[in-house]
Amino acid sequence: MHREDKREMLTGNAAAAWGVRLADVDYIPTYPITPQTEIIEKLVHWINNGEMDARFVTLESEHSMITAAGAATVTGVRVFTATSSQGLLYGFEMLYTVAGWRAPLVMVNVSRGLSAPITLEPDHNDILSARDTGFLQIHCETCQEILDSVLIAYKLAEDERVLLPVLINMDGFYLSFTREPVEIPDKNEVRKFLPAYESRHAFFKASQPLSQGVAVLGGSVYTYFKYQMHLASMNGLSVYKETAREFGELFGRFYGVVEEFMMDNAEYVLIMTNSFSTLGKAAIKKARAKGFRIGLLRIRMVRPFPETDIQEALRGRKAVAVLDQNISVGKGGILFSEIAGSMYNEKERPVLLSFIGGLGGKSISPEEFEFIFENMQRADKTGETSNPYLLYTKEEWCGMDNLKNIAGRNT
Repeated sequence: MHREDKREMLTGNAAAAWGVRLADVDYIPTYPITPQTEIIEKLVHWINNGEMDARFVTLESEHSMITAAGAATVTGVRVFTATSSQGLLYGFEMLYTVAGWRAPLVMVNVSRGLSAPITLEPDHNDILSARDTGFLQIHCETCQEILDSVLIAYKLAEDERVLLPVLINMDGFYLSFTREPVEIPDKNEVRKFLPAYESRHAFFKASQPLSQGVAVLGGSVYTYFKYQMHLASMNGLSVYKETAREFGELFGRFYGVVEEFMMDNAEYVLIMTNSFSTLGKAAIKKARAKGFRIGLLRIRMVRPFPETDIQEALRGRKAVAVLDQNISVGKGGILFSEIAGSMYNEKERPVLLSFIGGLGGKSISPEEFEFIFENMQRADKTGETSNPYLLYTKEEWCGMDNLKNIAGRNT
């Protein structure tokens, strides 16, 4: 019998599966895709062995999978599903529909760069393309955080002040197939935190016919429903903080909407998300040892966007660099634009710099972090920036104004 109260070496995928198992999920509609498939393989193994009581169904596509997940959730059962990359985009239409149904399911996305060209390694264009759908988003750095976030996400999604689905993101390969020590909580302790799901809002059942997402001709009703979703999503910030505090008191692990790393007395701040934040933290420690007063701010909750927390963390700093592991082609870094918008009305704004790196899983070297730090210091002194900087290779730094020199070159 597998003991559930001990530490194990788990991949990120296995950690996600353990979160689902501990959450007592009822229904798991799936469709396989690399690098997510290990999650559903582990779940179906437990179900077949009688270690987990859930219905597992393989659908014909991600579109059908997300449809089934949403429909099952609004009948009053707890539902989980997972996907990655092109799979998330294949079911994209249904993300809006499921969120509009106010279906509080949890879905894991294992980030992988979008083709073409094809890659199996991660960046965040897949998950960030879903930021306007109505799904809340939690982005993870470690395998432990993935397991814990699954449990937190169910309590958050099912709260009557929210009632929206949640996407949890982890980096493919860098986290999904990396083994780290993970505390598997005792199931009885989990029950104290996350009781069985009891839907108290309207849901579908044969004895009580109803409609959700009713078609209307005028725009006023549609506007009302969208605004209601927006308010519910914004409620998610305070509800998340309550939920994370309760989780921390029970299990001793605390997760904010943002994480501040070595931010005390920091004059400069590097902003990152997901597993590459570990590389950033190592670079911050090295820079601190040399006397450079810099810290790292990791954005953990991307939707709803924690503007106030970001503003408070960045207030009084000299320069801020946002390192996006994504690119909005024709614009630049996605999170840079959102953070810049958050800081617009601040009376004393730090200089903001945009860097793009890690696309398609390309690692970020210590030399590249040093390049970022040097440019932050230069911008603080001169006020001049060349946003965005593209971290191209370890040996070569190419700003957007130099891209004409490498256009069409194979790398």
